[in-house]
Amino acid sequence: MDIIKLSAVEIRKKILNKEIKCTMVVQAFINQIKKNEKYNTVLEVFDDALERAKELDAKIEKGYIGLLAGVPIIIKDNIFYKGKVCSCSSKFMEKHVASYNSTVVEKILNEGAIIIGRANMDEFAMGSSTENSAFGVTHNPLDYDRVPGGSSGGSACAVALSMCPIALGTETGGSVRQPASFCGIYGLKPTYGRISRYGIVAYASSLDQVGIFSRNVEDNALMLEVIAGHDENDSTSSHMAVESYIKNFKLQSEKISIGVPEEILKLIKNMPCEKNLLNFIDFLEKNGIKTKKISLKDIELCLPTYYILAPAEATSNLARFDGVKYTTRSENAKNLQEIYKESRSEGFGKEVKRRIMLGNFVLSSGYYDAYYKKAKRLQAKITDEFKRAFLECDYIIMPTTIGEAFKIGSKSSNPVDTYKEDIFTVTANIAGIPSLSIPFGKGENGLPLGIQIIGDVFKEKDIYRFAKFIEEKLGE
Repeated sequence: MDIIKLSAVEIRKKILNKEIKCTMVVQAFINQIKKNEKYNTVLEVFDDALERAKELDAKIEKGYIGLLAGVPIIIKDNIFYKGKVCSCSSKFMEKHVASYNSTVVEKILNEGAIIIGRANMDEFAMGSSTENSAFGVTHNPLDYDRVPGGSSGGSACAVALSMCPIALGTETGGSVRQPASFCGIYGLKPTYGRISRYGIVAYASSLDQVGIFSRNVEDNALMLEVIAGHDENDSTSSHMAVESYIKNFKLQSEKISIGVPEEILKLIKNMPCEKNLLNFIDFLEKNGIKTKKISLKDIELCLPTYYILAPAEATSNLARFDGVKYTTRSENAKNLQEIYKESRSEGFGKEVKRRIMLGNFVLSSGYYDAYYKKAKRLQAKITDEFKRAFLECDYIIMPTTIGEAFKIGSKSSNPVDTYKEDIFTVTANIAGIPSLSIPFGKGENGLPLGIQIIGDVFKEKDIYRFAKFIEEKLGE
C-alpha cells in the first residue's frame, strides 16, 4: 500500500478500520516531504506531528471518529497554529510565534487532523508565483524551472507532490485557484464569509478567504464541511448553516445550464487558454450539458478594480508591522521614528513595498475619490452583474489562467505582467462568490491548465456536484 497516494477519505477510513495507524501515515508523508526538499515547498515540518499521531492512535482505539481522523494537513505560512512560527514568508516575521490557534486550525484539530508543516508563500500573500518569499522560490512540481503559482504556491505544490492529501491556502485575488491550475489539482475559493478569517494574517480584509487544495473533489468537500461556518471572533463570517458537502454528489445534468461570458470569449482570443475553454465546452455538450452565452459587461474592469482595492486595504493592515510589537526591529534604529522607518525598510520585501506604496497613493488626498471610491462603486456594479447572470444560468465557466505555468524569473522585470496573471481569478473575489478550479487540459508544453466553475453565493455544494460529474466523466 502506497500511503501517500491515498485520498484523505481513504486514509481516514483505513485508520478507523485499524488497517493502518496514524503514526504510519504521518511518517510516510514526512518522508515524502524530505524526499522532495529541492522544491522548497515546506518551510518547516512540525516536530510534534508524530507525537500527536501517537496520541490520536490511542484515542481511536477508544472509539474516536473525527471527520479528519489521522489525515495529515499542511497549512500556509500565514495561518496561526499556536506555538508554531507564522512568518508570512517574510524576514520581518521570521521569529513570530502564534499565541493562539486560528479558527480553521482549531476546527481541523478538533476533527482529528494532524498538521505536519507550514508551506512557503509569496511574502504577506502578495504575488502570483511564490517567487517573492524571503526564504526562496518554490518550484513547480511538474517542471522545476517554472513557478507553482502564488501566493499559496507552497500549499499547492505540497498536494501535487503528495506531501499531504489536503492543504490550506488563502485567497485574495486567485491565490488558491491559480496555483491549483498550474499544479494540476483542485483549488476552492469559497463564498466570502463562508470560512472564518480569525487567526489569518490579513492582506485585504474585504477580499481574503481561506481556500482548500486537494487531488480530488471529495477531499475538498470534506475539508470545507469541517472548516465552514460562523465564528463569533469574525464579524464577517456568515451565520448561514453549513451543509453536508460530501453527501449526495448526484447531478441532474439535463436540468442545468452553464453560462459562458461573451466578454471572456472575446478577451481570450489568441490566448493559450482559448482552445482549452472551447474544448471544455465541447466536452460538456458531448456529455449532455447545455452551455449558453451570457453577458458580464464590466468583467474586464475586475483586474484594475482589484489592484486598487487590495493594495489600499493592505496599506492599512500592514501598518501594524512596524518593528515595535510584532516584527523584527532594525538594529540600526536610534530613536522611535527610525524604528518605524528602518524596520519597515529592512523587513518588507520589494513586492510588499510596491503594494504599500500603491495603496498609499490611491488613498491619498486628492486621489481617494478618483480611485478608491470609484473602485468600490464598480465592485458593487460587478457584484450585481453576477447576481443577474445567475438568474439565467446555474454556473459560469471561464479559464483559471491565461496559460500554463510560466518560467521562474520570466516576469520579474515587469510586475504588471505578473498582475495580469490574475485577470480571470479576481472576478470571484470582487463579487464575493465561490469558484473552484478543476484540472482540465494541457498547454503547449504539456503542463496542466485549469477551468473555473463559478457559482452563486453559498452554492459550494452545487459546484462540488458539477465538479464531481466532470471528474467521473474524465475518469471513464
